[in-house]
Amino acid sequence: MTEWKQKRFWTTATAAEIDSGWQVQLDGRAVKTPAKAPLMLPTAALAQAVAAEWDAQDEVVNPLTMPFTRSANAAIDKVAIQHAEVADMLAAYGDADLLCYRADSPEGLVARQSATWDPYLDWAADTLGARLAPRTGVMHESQDADALATLAKQVHSFTEFELAAFHDLVSLSGSLILGFAAAQDLNPAPTIWAASRVDEAWQIEQWGEDEEAQEVEQIKKASFLHAKAFFDASKPL
Repeated sequence: MTEWKQKRFWTTATAAEIDSGWQVQLDGRAVKTPAKAPLMLPTAALAQAVAAEWDAQDEVVNPLTMPFTRSANAAIDKVAIQHAEVADMLAAYGDADLLCYRADSPEGLVARQSATWDPYLDWAADTLGARLAPRTGVMHESQDADALATLAKQVHSFTEFELAAFHDLVSLSGSLILGFAAAQDLNPAPTIWAASRVDEAWQIEQWGEDEEAQEVEQIKKASFLHAKAFFDASKPL
């Protein structure tokens, strides 16, 4: 039995402003999420990005070519109904942040981690009001409770659309601080992604590239860059 695939039934996809926000219309009919909720979007930029994906579909709809639509669906159907739980889960990354777990050797890796990651921790202390402390080794040591509470409050302040994007910025990088750095434009997104891959880059330099691992790496990087674009498109001007 062949799998049923949705075929394109519309001529034009457009972004339309209504009283409660923005929506995407297919020949004047509003798009809904997979859970049948109205696909209401917070900004013109996000609505236009979603509309462009629908307009680019050929005879058969391919969801894999519609990342903005998928992220918007997740924000409405998943994040919006469990906002606090998602925020708590992401805030918990602060207590085991990638940037805080340092190697004790070799010297070159220790130096590279410090040179790359210390400026982000300093920025978080100055800008986010939360100082996280690095540790040597992989054994968990709890961070300062007040610092974690400060970061958690800021995570909870995100809208469902921002939080959907922030989820990927944090989970893909393994760092709450890098997620905030991307959200607040501390550095270009590719630079922040590279900061999350210090250990992997070091291993490649020592042992060479693994083709399969590099393919996975590129998929993760593309997802991280999309999350940043979705976060930006979700913010009101």
